[in-house]
Amino acid sequence: MINRRKFISASAVSSLAALIGKKAWASEAPAIVKGKPVVISTWDAGLAANKGAWEILGKSGRALDAVEAGVRVTEDSLNCCVGLGANPDRDGFVTLDACIMDENFNCGSVAFLERIKHPISVARRVMEKTPHVMLVGSGAQQFAVAEGFPLEEQKLSLDAQRSYEEWLKKSEYKPVINIENKGNASTSFAPAKLANGEWNHDTIGMVAMDANGNLSGSCTTSGMGFKMRGRLGDSPIIGAGLYVDNEVGACTATGQGEDVIRVSGSHTVVELMRQGLSPEAACKKAIERIVRIKKDKIKDIQVAFLALNKKGQVGAFAIHKGFSYAIKSNDVEKLVNAKSWTS
Repeated sequence: MINRRKFISASAVSSLAALIGKKAWASEAPAIVKGKPVVISTWDAGLAANKGAWEILGKSGRALDAVEAGVRVTEDSLNCCVGLGANPDRDGFVTLDACIMDENFNCGSVAFLERIKHPISVARRVMEKTPHVMLVGSGAQQFAVAEGFPLEEQKLSLDAQRSYEEWLKKSEYKPVINIENKGNASTSFAPAKLANGEWNHDTIGMVAMDANGNLSGSCTTSGMGFKMRGRLGDSPIIGAGLYVDNEVGACTATGQGEDVIRVSGSHTVVELMRQGLSPEAACKKAIERIVRIKKDKIKDIQVAFLALNKKGQVGAFAIHKGFSYAIKSNDVEKLVNAKSWTS
């Protein structure tokens, strides 16, 4: 087996300009004591994913195994957000992205992967069995098949087919956040958020600390629904959608990937934690950078960061309210509403 590639980033984060934050909402989850395993993941889908991760963490298993197993639960679910049941691109094809990173800076990623049910597991194989960090497109699929992953039928799920047919009526070729179906066969695609104020999401990111105090993370997505063919977001990019530094902490991102990439979002959050900020404060600072860049355009986008530091403290922050994350440890299992820049 080829030695794992170690991805070590030595870049420093420049100081962020202070912004006057608006009233935040909800409360941060309680800190978790180091040495007790804990797993956190984005959105309400994280509740089920955390249970999958806990099957490993609760038995003193490795965080890396837990974050793979956890998001596989979400990939298994046939819905319009993640996995092969997700909304397609503009041409009607589902393309998947994923990445994974362990406590030793080993990382693997796949992007623009078609007809493979578990991209997170393919990403782990890239990490463990190749000299590379990322494989994409047909090459990623070829590698997956060679590793024994079956090619699934190229067919949209019922919900995704309905959403796609509805989208085709207008075919608005612009980067808007599509609205999650929420079980309604009739789907609207603008504005960017639901009538109840919640935002659509098409990603699950997860970070965990095991009983030995080691950190790992994973991220898997179908990307933006009805995206341009070949579009790639932040989720499979180490340092954008996910970053782990076992000396400091770990972070994952969700929301409009283009704007996470602009600020190397997850790496930025980890570096801010290295400077002494709490997870929540670090996530907030990174959000403030995006707000400063986007100015009045922030009304049309949502980005959120979720972080866990080496002390076992958890924190998150979003541009707009509506972002939630799931947390599970020996002492707590719940969904938490994250604080946000707008109220």
